Amino acid sequence: MNSIKEEALNLHSQGYNCCQSVCMAYADKLNIDKDILFKLSEGFGAGMGNLQGSCGALSAAVMIAGLINSGGIDAERRTKAKTYRLVAEINKEFVEKAGSMYCKDIKGVGTGRVLRSCDGCIEDACDIIDNLLLTDEK
Repeated sequence: MNSIKEEALNLHSQGYNCCQSVCMAYADKLNIDKDILFKLSEGFGAGMGNLQGSCGALSAAVMIAGLINSGGIDAERRTKAKTYRLVAEINKEFVEKAGSMYCKDIKGVGTGRVLRSCDGCIEDACDIIDNLLLTDEK
């Protein structure tokens, strides 16, 4: 297991939500302060503010895709289409691994059929980030 994935799991075990755990584990790679990533990702836990929507680990991967791919304000939206394609691929791979993009479904809320643990989703998000977004560093 790579050190970023281990860090993300360690953060989660300390009580950080899934999105925070993934985002903060990549702080050094993103060159962004952990406190900023903590604040930015705080509302994405438990499927966006405990609403059981999009998985927080998946949300982190999407945030990181934008941070890595976007050209910023001065890019005049030239990078948006590529980022959207990356997000579609991230989502596709995540659903293949976790069984759904929705926290409610993954945790088995209402069905009792758990598709994947939060730690498993965090691992999946880290693998996807490493494979799709950080491939040039390998």
